[in-house]
Amino acid sequence: MADAAPPEAPTPADFTFAPLSPVSFLSRAAAVFGERTAIVDGELTFTYAEFHQRSGQLTAALADLGVQPGDRVAALCANSHVMLELHHGVPGFGAVLVPLNIRLSEAELGYILEHSGATLLVATAEFAEAARTIADAAGIRVIVAGGADDEYEALLTTATAPVWRDADERGLLAINYTSGTTGRPKGVMYHHRGAYLQSLAMAYHTGIGPGSAYLWTLPMFHCDGWCFPWALTAAGATHVCLRAIDTAQIWRHLTEDGITHFSAAPTVLTMIAEDPAAATLDHTVHATTGGAPPSPSLLARMADLGVEVTHLYGLTETFGPIAVNQWQPEWDAGDADARALLKARQGIGNISAGLLRVVTPDGDDVPADGATEGELVARGNNVMLGYYRDPDATAGATVNGWLRTGDVAVMHPDGYAEIRDRSKDVIISGGENIASVEVERVLDSHPDVVESAVVARPDDRWGEVPVAYVTVRHGADLCADALVEFAREHLARFKVPKHVVFAELPKTSTGKIQKNVLRRQVEQGDAS
Repeated sequence: MADAAPPEAPTPADFTFAPLSPVSFLSRAAAVFGERTAIVDGELTFTYAEFHQRSGQLTAALADLGVQPGDRVAALCANSHVMLELHHGVPGFGAVLVPLNIRLSEAELGYILEHSGATLLVATAEFAEAARTIADAAGIRVIVAGGADDEYEALLTTATAPVWRDADERGLLAINYTSGTTGRPKGVMYHHRGAYLQSLAMAYHTGIGPGSAYLWTLPMFHCDGWCFPWALTAAGATHVCLRAIDTAQIWRHLTEDGITHFSAAPTVLTMIAEDPAAATLDHTVHATTGGAPPSPSLLARMADLGVEVTHLYGLTETFGPIAVNQWQPEWDAGDADARALLKARQGIGNISAGLLRVVTPDGDDVPADGATEGELVARGNNVMLGYYRDPDATAGATVNGWLRTGDVAVMHPDGYAEIRDRSKDVIISGGENIASVEVERVLDSHPDVVESAVVARPDDRWGEVPVAYVTVRHGADLCADALVEFAREHLARFKVPKHVVFAELPKTSTGKIQKNVLRRQVEQGDAS
């Protein structure tokens, strides 16, 4: 008897294959969680059935406005139901979402509109004036949502039949622009497949589900909200929108509204912990943090308040968090200090990512000894397609097929990576490397210190020496000499800051400390 012919390989139209797109989560949520609360945005509340219907109306409105598949639709929006609808309706229609950082200048926003080739701008009412200015300069249509003349709502109300399109899973879903602190912002291209898998990874690692309520302290424009707009929808959780960082409001939500999860940069966690309303919660809230390594002392403070923090790590180029410090039960046996040190590590690739590596300049792995430093590199499903209209920058961002992060790290024997510093933040003093993160952790452990940032100051003898900018807890009586003496007890002498400046630290809209601003201040002589 002749062998049976092998089955033919499935085609994209075959029932065994469906393209991966995070937009698909919304139709499932509408079918499974239709009557559950999907969005709370101030006085407005929408169920998942309504969320799906409104996002479908948005696709119809885009068609009525003449938007074509592949067109770029920019969004200048606060955390809101509008931004959530745009995250589903725009890619669901086949267009490309361009989330705009609401804290950028009009000149920077104008550059992004021009570079992305956006044909339409949608803005919430808070940013109507700036939106009209930059849209007029770019010669494109602007739609304002909210306010006395809510054109966005009017368009949804009069929209015809929804226009949902199947996605090419490797096709362009969104362009997220980097902060541009060292040059022009670069447009990071996200694909549907990466966003789908990243969303599932975020849902898995945070444990969100239909009973979860997520407070949007993280800006939705930042890395598409780390893909949580789709992750929460996939899980059937409730999006609780926070339109601006207000720590008193955050505490009201935490204590009164059943919040179970939120995400924030370490500096925002510090603001939450220092708010006068801060008190130990009667239920555990799970927070994820990223953007900078959180100090063990900050993690301990949050734990005392009933907030369990999981450290995530990523870049705009990796759809947000590509790594997670996944906790292992055996680590519970350690004392509080040991657990805090473990929690401060960046961790391992998330479940949809590849393994992280720490490599030499030639791309070879460094020993996994927790001491040998190299550059952290990554690859996998949740890495960008490249930089939009910038092939040279795309080529420069890789080594041997791996994405270069620019972060100096070590690899521990258990496979968990730990960042020692950004490569540009390493201070070289007398030929010795000083990791600013190490110095900051010591300073932050002082009971009177809220947060700190350490940068280099040129020095005729040593080349560079560390200078510390420090925010002191309200009412504390801490002098520079006392803090320097404290640092000497925990650091090698050459790592101790040579000068201390007490000040509020400048931050980006996503809560990152702006060391580039501090470096300029040093250059101008305020830390001499």
